[in-house]
Amino acid sequence: MKKKALIIGSGIAGIASALRLAAKGLEVEVFEANSYPGGKLSEIEIKGYRFDAGPSLFTLPEQVEELFRLFGKIPEDYFEYTQLEVACNYFWEDGKRIQAFADLGRFADEVESKLGEPGGNVRKALQRSSFIYEHLAPLFMHRSLHKFGTWTNPQALKSYLKMGKLGIFSTMNQANEELFSNPKLVQLFNRYATYNGSDPYQTPATLNIIPHLEFNIGAYFPKKGMHDITQSLFRLAKSQGVTFHFNSKVEEILVENGKAVGIKAGDQEIMGDLVVNNMDMVNAYKTILRKQKQPKKLLEQPKSSSALIFYWGIKKVFPELELHNILFSEDYRTEFSHIFKKGSIYYDPTVYINITSVHKPDDAPEGCMNWFTMINVPNNQGQDWDQLIAEARKNIISKVNRILNTDLESLIEVEEILEPRTIESKTSSAQGALYGNSSNNRFAAFLRHANYSSSIKNLYFCGGSVHPGGGIPLSLLSAKIMSEMISLQ
Repeated sequence: MKKKALIIGSGIAGIASALRLAAKGLEVEVFEANSYPGGKLSEIEIKGYRFDAGPSLFTLPEQVEELFRLFGKIPEDYFEYTQLEVACNYFWEDGKRIQAFADLGRFADEVESKLGEPGGNVRKALQRSSFIYEHLAPLFMHRSLHKFGTWTNPQALKSYLKMGKLGIFSTMNQANEELFSNPKLVQLFNRYATYNGSDPYQTPATLNIIPHLEFNIGAYFPKKGMHDITQSLFRLAKSQGVTFHFNSKVEEILVENGKAVGIKAGDQEIMGDLVVNNMDMVNAYKTILRKQKQPKKLLEQPKSSSALIFYWGIKKVFPELELHNILFSEDYRTEFSHIFKKGSIYYDPTVYINITSVHKPDDAPEGCMNWFTMINVPNNQGQDWDQLIAEARKNIISKVNRILNTDLESLIEVEEILEPRTIESKTSSAQGALYGNSSNNRFAAFLRHANYSSSIKNLYFCGGSVHPGGGIPLSLLSAKIMSEMISLQ
């Protein structure tokens, strides 16, 4: 008789966990409070415009492909993507603009010609990023930090000798200021802290690992949009016998004699041999694990930043805009101080605009664009969000008008808003934080919850709020790490 795994949540890590456990021969059932799969990786459709609702950057596509190969499938038969020639377009208030070409030579030349920064410094930055990835990825991304064997394997021992060069003892900003002479390029490389909701002036320079993914390995776009990551894996899971229960909010993880034995959903108790929690770790302990011992130190850790997103249907095509676009703040340090120290929104925020219709024209009506317009904001601490959102909207529009020389308000045809309160209610993310606990100290990697419970047998964890971290690649890897812990003996 097959062992049964019960998975709470159908975020991308929950779906990946379902696939990996099904491949191991388990019977798998997934319970999702929403009416759709994907968690943050979902989509919105409004009057002819389609928007990817959440994560917009796609790197390490092999983590998706591997899930198809588990079942002997050819990935490209089910999921297609293309590599981007331009990773991002960057804009400043003084009129400076650069394109971050995927080709390193072109990017270095662009930086040298537009910003006067020696192209060799860009090469050094990406060599540094590659070095950090080589030594830390096998340790922090692909293995559990909470197992003794991780620290005694040959790769770990090799990395110990390089600790001084891995950025553990300085901040991201300090490392970037030492390398670049132009403040604009420092700012450009500092922005990678936002990829896991951190502050470049506090987070360790080890996070300079991130540009390696975007440049040295590559940034990509799924041909049917980011939501196709969810949909293609969801279809694969169903084809492999995984059962999904939607509108099925889990009320409690059932524990008997120190062992997870099932879940309670509605008025039903469903028994299983193991339980995998894909719900935000903090909210899980506060709700479905409220009767169990609480990991207080983990729960009390500061949370990552959140986001304020305007989904705008724009009645114009801007040829200067690409898939990914950044309109930088004039004072980056003050912007992050507002987010992480004041719990507020700076009047001059950095604006990120993601436009999938650049590569997928049917995401907007002809002659129009679908703007996913986002700024980083603090997590929800009870602020007056209605006032903050109204002020931020005005400031964003004003900034876009200045830099793109337009009248944006007159071009907005449709609008929907996602903000910290609705992020929390839709995705159960504690305080609306996008990436769980903050990474604003050198020990952050060790302050994430393990992929298993140390006090409850047969209870496992996956997703962006636990090890190894947030974002699509790390969430997928959390499912892999978790599944490798499960023995059917």
